[in-house]
Amino acid sequence: MLLAEAAEDIEMTKDKRLENLRNIGIIAHIDAGKTTTTERILFFSGKLYKIGTVDEGTAVMDWMVQEQERGITITSAATTCFWKDKNINIIDTPGHVDFTVEVERSLKVLDGAVIVLCAVGGVQPQSETVWRQADKYRVPRIAFINKMDRTGADFYRVAEQMRERLMANPIPVQIPIGAEDSYQGLVDLVTMKAIIYKGEEGKSGFDVVDIPEEYKKKASHYRHNLIEKLGEVDDMIMERYLHEKGIYPNELRAAIRRATIAGNIIPVMCGASAKNKGIQPLLDAIADYLPSPLDIPAIKGMDPEAEKEVVRQTSNDEKLCGLVFKIVSDPFVGKLAYARIYSGVLSASEHVFNSVKGKTERIGKILKMHANKQEIVDKAQAGDIVALVGLKETTTGETICDEDHPVVLESMHFPEPVISMAIEPKTKADQEKLGMALNRLCDEDPTFRVRYDKETGQTIISGMGELHLEIIIDRMLREFNVGASVDKPQVAYKETIRKQSRAVGKFIQQSGGRGQYGHVVLDVAPGAKGSGIAFESKIIGGAVPREYVSSVKEGIIEAAQSGCLAGYPVTDVDVKLVDGSYHEVDSSDLAFHMAAILGFNDGMKNGSAVLLEPIMSLEVVTPENYMGDVIGDLSSRRVKIESIDDRGNTKVIKGQAPLGEMFGYATGLRSLTQGRASYTMEPSFYQEVPKNLADKIIETSGRVNSRK
Repeated sequence: MLLAEAAEDIEMTKDKRLENLRNIGIIAHIDAGKTTTTERILFFSGKLYKIGTVDEGTAVMDWMVQEQERGITITSAATTCFWKDKNINIIDTPGHVDFTVEVERSLKVLDGAVIVLCAVGGVQPQSETVWRQADKYRVPRIAFINKMDRTGADFYRVAEQMRERLMANPIPVQIPIGAEDSYQGLVDLVTMKAIIYKGEEGKSGFDVVDIPEEYKKKASHYRHNLIEKLGEVDDMIMERYLHEKGIYPNELRAAIRRATIAGNIIPVMCGASAKNKGIQPLLDAIADYLPSPLDIPAIKGMDPEAEKEVVRQTSNDEKLCGLVFKIVSDPFVGKLAYARIYSGVLSASEHVFNSVKGKTERIGKILKMHANKQEIVDKAQAGDIVALVGLKETTTGETICDEDHPVVLESMHFPEPVISMAIEPKTKADQEKLGMALNRLCDEDPTFRVRYDKETGQTIISGMGELHLEIIIDRMLREFNVGASVDKPQVAYKETIRKQSRAVGKFIQQSGGRGQYGHVVLDVAPGAKGSGIAFESKIIGGAVPREYVSSVKEGIIEAAQSGCLAGYPVTDVDVKLVDGSYHEVDSSDLAFHMAAILGFNDGMKNGSAVLLEPIMSLEVVTPENYMGDVIGDLSSRRVKIESIDDRGNTKVIKGQAPLGEMFGYATGLRSLTQGRASYTMEPSFYQEVPKNLADKIIETSGRVNSRK
C-alpha cells in the first residue's frame, strides 16, 4: 500500500512539473517593444537585478554586437524565469522581416505566444506575418498592447484592427486607465479591480484599488462583453450567463484559459513596458491563460522503418523524442544545437539517434540558456527547451530519438532566399577562412544559402533581404575575421539555337612526320526545354571509328560551355554525329575532339543562335489597396502575370519574372507597400531574351569567339 502511494506521489510530481511549465515566445512587428517587454518580465520575475534597455544597447536578450549597435533583435534568444509557481521558458524573437526564419522555427517548438502590438502603430505589416506563422502552427496566444504612454495611443482602435486585419477574436481582459501622458494603469475585468501604478516610471509598484467612478460604466460594459463572448465558446459560462448566476474570478480565468488554448479567443491586455507598467498582470496572464506542454496535442511523427504514424505523449516515461530547431556557432564549445524535448529524458554523455540521417551521435553537455549565458544541467526532460553540445551531424529541423524506437517529426519549411550577391575574399589569407565561415553560417541559418556559380566563376550568397546579407558579412568580419567584398551577381544567361543545321568540323594539321586528322559531320537541332546538351552517334560502317566517338562527345560538351553570341553556356541542343572520315596514321582522340568543337560552333552559327534568360516563378502576397502599384511595377519589370487570387484579406499575384529584372525587388516591394507585401521566387525555366535587350547584353559581354 505504501509503495503504491509513493508511486502516485511521484506521478503527481511529474505532472505538476509539466503543468507548471510554460514554453512561450514573444512575437511582434519591429519596434513594438518585444525585447523591452522581455527585459521587464525578467526583472519583475527576479531573473535580473538591473533593467537593460534596447536604446542604450544594454538589453540582456540583445547580446549580439550587431543587435546592440542597431537597436534591433537579429537572432531569437532563449531564457527562463519563474513567476509564482510557474517555470516560464521564453524565446524573444526578431521583428524584422529579413529574420522571419527565427520566428518560424521558434513558433514550431513553442506551446504559446505573446504578440506585442504598438498602441500607436497598431497592427503593423510584420504583425500580420508573425500572426500567420502562429496560425500555421496553431499556437495559442495572448495580445499585449504596449506603449500606452505614447502620444496617439489608442487601445480600442488596436483591438479593432486585430479583428479586421488578423481575422482574430480579440477579447479585452483589461482596459486602460488613461492614455498617453495620463496613462496610470488598468482595470482587471476578471477581478473588477483597478491597478494604479505609483510614479511615472512605475518602479515603486502599484496599488490594487476599487475601480475609479469614471471607469465603472466602461468596465461593466467590457466585462459583460467578455462574459458574452466566452459564453459563445464555453458551455459552462453560457449556462451561468443565461441563468444570471454569478461567475467567480477563478471560474472566469479557467474559461478564458480553455478558450485561449482552443484558439477561440485572444485575451487582450495593455501596458507600457518602458515605464514598467502592465508587466506583472501580463506575467499572471501567461501563467493563467497560456498552455502547459500537457495542454497541447501529443506530438505526431512517422516511424521511418514501418512507415506508419507514431504518437509520443508528453511524458518522461515515453521513449526519447526531440526536435532540433536551431544551430548556433559558439566560440567556446563549437556547435550548439537548440532542441525541444517532446518526450522521454535526455542525459548528458548519452548517445542519441538522428532518425533523418540514420546516424548515432553523443551528447557532450546539456545547457539551459539565458541569452548567451549557459547553465550546465545533467538532463533534459519532456517539455524542456535546451541547448546540446556534441551534435556534429545534426542540423535544423532534424529529429533526435531512441535508436530502438525511431521516429521522424515533421520538419520545418523555410522560405526561399529572395536576394543574392557575389562575394569575394579580400586577400589570399581570407580565401581559406571564407569557406569555413560560410559553412558555419549556413548551418546556423536555413535561409542563408551559398553556391559556386561555375558559369560566372563567382561565389553567390543568398538571403532574405539586404539587411540579412549585410549582417552576415558583418558577422564574417567580426566573428570569423574574414575580410570580403560583395557585388550583385551576374545573371547566368544561356544560349541555344532556333533551327536545325548540318555542320562540318575538320581539324587537319600536317607539317612533316605524323600529323593530326579529324573530320566530323553533325546534325545540330533545338532540343526539349531543360534537356541540356544531348549527344547521339548515328555512325554506320565505321566512317568515324568507335574509339573516337567519346572524344567527339567530349569536344561537343566542352564547346557547349561557351556559346557563339556572348560566351554563355549552350543548352537545349540535340547533336547527332552522322558522318565523318579518318586517317589511318594521323587520326587521334585530340584531332576528333578539336573537330567536334569546330563542328559544334559551326552548327550554332548556322542554327540562328539566340540568348536565353532565367525565368522565375514569382508569387507576391499584398494587401488589396496596394495591388495596382504592385502590378504596375511588375509590368515595368517584364513580368508576365498569370493569375490573381484571394487569400484571406490579401491578394496573391502569380507570374513569370525575368531574373535580370528582379534585383533589388525586395527593397522596391517594401517601399511600394510600406513593408506589408511579401514575395517568393524560384527558378522555373529559360526563355529567349527580347532582341533589343539581347543586343545590349551581347555588346556589353563582348564576343568571345576569338578566344576559341
